[in-house]
Amino acid sequence: MENQLAKSTEERTFQYQDSLPSLPVPSLEESLKKYLESVGGTWSKYLNTYFSFLVKPFANEEEYRKTEEIVQNFKKLLERAKGKRNWLEEWWLNVAYLDVRIPSQLNVNFAGPAAHFEHYWPPKEGTQLERGSIILWHNLNYWQLLRKEKVPVHKVGNTPLDMNQFRMLFSTCKVPGITRDSIMNYFRTESEGRSPNHIVVLCRGRAFVFDVIHEGCLVTPPELLRQLTYIHKKCHSEPDGPGIAALTSEERTRWAKAREYLIGLDAENLALLEKIQSSLLVYSMEDDSPHVTPEDYSEILAAILIGDPTVRWGDKSYNLISFSNGVFGCNCDHAPFDAMVMVNISYYVDEKIFQNEGRWKGSEKVRDIPLPEELIFTVDEKVLNDISQAKAQYLKEASDLQIAAYAFTSFGKKLTKNKMLHPDTFIQLALQLAYYRLHGHPGCCYETAMTRCFYHGRTETMRSCTVEAVRWCQSMQDPSVSLHERQQKMLRAFAKHNKMMKDCSAGKGFDRHLLGLLLIAKEEGLPVPELFTDPLFSKSGGGGNFVLSTSLVGYLRVQGVVVPMVHNGYGFFYHIRDDRFVVACSAWKSCPETDAEKLVQLTFLMNTTHL
Repeated sequence: MENQLAKSTEERTFQYQDSLPSLPVPSLEESLKKYLESVGGTWSKYLNTYFSFLVKPFANEEEYRKTEEIVQNFKKLLERAKGKRNWLEEWWLNVAYLDVRIPSQLNVNFAGPAAHFEHYWPPKEGTQLERGSIILWHNLNYWQLLRKEKVPVHKVGNTPLDMNQFRMLFSTCKVPGITRDSIMNYFRTESEGRSPNHIVVLCRGRAFVFDVIHEGCLVTPPELLRQLTYIHKKCHSEPDGPGIAALTSEERTRWAKAREYLIGLDAENLALLEKIQSSLLVYSMEDDSPHVTPEDYSEILAAILIGDPTVRWGDKSYNLISFSNGVFGCNCDHAPFDAMVMVNISYYVDEKIFQNEGRWKGSEKVRDIPLPEELIFTVDEKVLNDISQAKAQYLKEASDLQIAAYAFTSFGKKLTKNKMLHPDTFIQLALQLAYYRLHGHPGCCYETAMTRCFYHGRTETMRSCTVEAVRWCQSMQDPSVSLHERQQKMLRAFAKHNKMMKDCSAGKGFDRHLLGLLLIAKEEGLPVPELFTDPLFSKSGGGGNFVLSTSLVGYLRVQGVVVPMVHNGYGFFYHIRDDRFVVACSAWKSCPETDAEKLVQLTFLMNTTHL
C-alpha cells in the first residue's frame, strides 16, 4: 500500500470496475466438505448423510427428499448468479447490516485512533483546533483525489481489485427503517457531476455546517481553523444543545420511529437531517483527553469506540473525532464499507502530517468566507425524552465494554518472515493457543478474508480454528509431546491456514455460500435445511456466533477495534509492523467467562514461546 499511495499514476480509481470478474458460486460439494472439516467432521461421514450428492444408496425416501431440496436450492443459487455480477452483494448488505435491529453505533461500527501521536502530534492540551484544521485539510485533499479518480487502484500483483467501497467513504449515511435500514450515498466523481461539499461539526450537543470549497478552491487550514474556533467558542460559552445525534445510538426501529416523529414535528427537520446525511463527513469535537502511548492504546480506543453519543452521528460513514489533547480518531458505520477503506485514508493523512512535520507550511491568509451555520432542530418534550433514553441505554451498554490494546515490541513481521512464517497466521495461531489455554477448549474463530478481486467483492469468513490448529494447541498442552512433534504440528497448522485464506480470497470459501443456500430456501418458502438447525452449526460459529471475531488491520501504523460478535466472545483486531504487533481486544465485563486483558497478555506470551 505504501507504494500504491506514493507513486503517481494515469490510471483512474474506478476504471477497472466494469472488467472485474463476477463473484463465483463455489461447488456445493466443496463447500459442504470444507464445512464438515471446520466442525471436525470427516469426508467419509459426509458421504453417509443427506448433505451428499451420492446419498441415494444410503438414504430412505424422506432423507433423499431433503437432499433433493438442497440440490434444487443450489441450482436456484446458480441461476441467481447468472443474472447478477455479485450474487451475494444485496443479501450480505441486508443480512449483515441493514436488517440488524440492535444499536449499530456500538455493536456494528468500527473505530480506531489516528497514528499521529506516535510522531509529531503527541497528546498536548491546547492543540485540538490547530491540529484539527490540518488533519481536516488533508482529509479534504483525499476527497478531491477521489473525486478526480486519482486515488491509485489497489492491486495484487498486476490484478486490479474492486474499488467500489471507496465511493462510500464520503457523503454517505445509513438511514433507519422500521424493519430494514437503507444507505444514502451522495458522492459523485467530477466526471459524474456535482457532489456535496459541506461538512458537519458536532460539539456539545449542537450541530454546525459549512462549505469546504470557497470561490472554487478548497479552504485552507487557517480558514478551517477560523471555522472550528468559532464553533468551539460558541459551544463553550453558551448552553449545550439537545444532542439530536444521540438518537443514532438507539435500537434501529426505535430510532426510525423517533426520526419519523422528528420529521412530522417540523418539515425543516428533514432538510437538516439531509444536510447531515449528505455531508462529506462529520467532525466531532470531544472535551475528553484520553491517554495514549505507542505501547498502550486501551484508553484512546475506548474513547473513540464509545465516546459521547451527542457528538457522533452513528450512521455516518465517517466520523472524524478530535479530543481536547490533540489526539484524533475515527468512528465509522460498517454497512457501506470495510475497514481497509479507512486504513487507506488514515495512512495517507498520517504520511502527509509526517512529511510536513505536523505543521501547515502554506499561506496564513484567511479569505472572507461565511461563518458556519448552526442546524437548529425543532424539538418537543417527546424528542428530548427520546434523546435522554437513547443516551441512557447507550452509556449503560458502553460501560460494560472492556478494551485492552497494547503493542508487543519484542519482534514483528521481519523476524517471522525470516523464519518463513506468515505473520498474520502467526498471530492467529498465537491467539488460538492463548484462547485454548485461557478457556480449556478451542474457540471458533472468524478471520476476515478479502474478496475484492471480484466485482463489488467484500469479505468471506476464514475459520481459523482448524483441526490442525487444535491438534497443535493440544500438543502444546501435553508435556509428553516432543519439541520436534510440536513444530511439525505447528507447520501443518500454518499450511492449512494459509491455504484456506488463499481459497477464501479466491471465492472458494463456504460460509457466504451456505448463507446463500439458506436465503434461497427462505425466499422459496422451503423448510430450512437441517444443517442450519443442527446445534453444531451455531457451536462452530455459523450464523454469526464466532467467539473470536478477528481481523488483520494491515501492515501500517493504523489500528482499530470492534465489539465481540457474541456476549461470551472477543473482538480481536491487530496490525503488524516490522518490529511489533499491536493488538486490540474487546470483551463484555458482564460475561464472567471472558477477560480481554488476559487474552491479550496470553497471546503475547504465545508469541515469545513460538520463536
